[in-house]
Amino acid sequence: MDNTYLIRCGKLFDGVQSTLHEDFEILVNGKLIQDVGRGLCKPRGAETIDLSHLTVTPGLMDAHLHAAEGFTPEDTIEGYRNADSWYLLSAVHNLRKTLERGFTTVRMPSGLINSFGAWELKRAIEEGYFDSCSRFIVAGHCIGTTGNHADYSQLLASNPVASEAYASPFTGDGPAFMANAVRREIKHGCDFLKIMLSGGFYSPVDGPEDEQLTDEELKAIIDTAHGSFKSVTAHVYSPILMQKLVRFGLDCIEHGALMDEATARIIERSGVFVVPTFVPYDDVIDLDEEKLSEKPVYMQNKLRKYSEQLRESRKVIISSSIRLGYGTDIVSVYKCYDSYLEFVSWMKAGVDPFRILKAATSVNADICGISQLTGRIQPGKYADIAAWGKDLLTDPYALTDCAFVMKEGKVYPARPVEDA
Repeated sequence: MDNTYLIRCGKLFDGVQSTLHEDFEILVNGKLIQDVGRGLCKPRGAETIDLSHLTVTPGLMDAHLHAAEGFTPEDTIEGYRNADSWYLLSAVHNLRKTLERGFTTVRMPSGLINSFGAWELKRAIEEGYFDSCSRFIVAGHCIGTTGNHADYSQLLASNPVASEAYASPFTGDGPAFMANAVRREIKHGCDFLKIMLSGGFYSPVDGPEDEQLTDEELKAIIDTAHGSFKSVTAHVYSPILMQKLVRFGLDCIEHGALMDEATARIIERSGVFVVPTFVPYDDVIDLDEEKLSEKPVYMQNKLRKYSEQLRESRKVIISSSIRLGYGTDIVSVYKCYDSYLEFVSWMKAGVDPFRILKAATSVNADICGISQLTGRIQPGKYADIAAWGKDLLTDPYALTDCAFVMKEGKVYPARPVEDA
């Protein structure tokens, strides 16, 4: 018999409305939410969960988390320090951490370097072998050209023989290669596709304004993916390339951190999602020299070069009506599962708390393609539920205090973030 719970909420954010409902109750039957409202009838045999001292939300989602990263930030930066199996084991650990912190879903926009382990982990979670992990939405591998931001062997560029030996089989050149790469990702079970159009801050031999795919390659990727009803997201920074992506029919933009006003207006009209990943740029925007010094020198140099543009572009993104998703993209200094940091960043930048909460719930569910399942506290949705002890509307560190977490109707241990 399915478990039945009557959850009593102090305040409830339903994932959609910009309000906190007082004294609402949630009736959970099995994996699903059966009813929501005040004064619900408690079925015989149902267990009461008293969260009347807490603020209840849908389970949160991090839409840009590289879960298959090392146990330490240093593992990630060094790239090839350990085998893919080591990073896969760390992903299990990381996804358990995200769940216990109230993030019931994680979207990973690239997988392990040269393996298919991310898909295997996704399947294992879905089949219940690691049910104490967050739900896993996986892009597989980043698709890109030789030497571009998707080619992780550039981390070994100072040793050309080693670099060529470790070159990714998932990067290449020409529209035929790109179309075939998309088909392989779909064959092995990707939920969506990710492409690297720009260079980046976190790679040694390219830059955020580089254009690293030809128009023909870009069209081949998007057309092939859309032909199989798969969405495409792109790592991209410069305004001219974001505008090109909109023209080519892209579904989502990751970062967009050098955005200008003209580009924001184009994206607003298009309806394309943006996951702005503020956290990686906070250390230079806030001029935290101690944290900056922990990053590789090539990262520091690029962040400093673009610091003023990053500050101004953040203002553009925040003041826009672009459909923003919530994602962290933590690959240095902090742990990849420190998803609460994005909430801190948005709050300190003056973003309306309800916009942040919607980004981390209903908007992210739309981005992940699972809005029919979760992201909202509504009858018929999965019972993905979290509760928080701090004030979500005023406290930038509210997400450090997860007091309750449920995924698909099952209660899991919730643990606050230590030393936050």
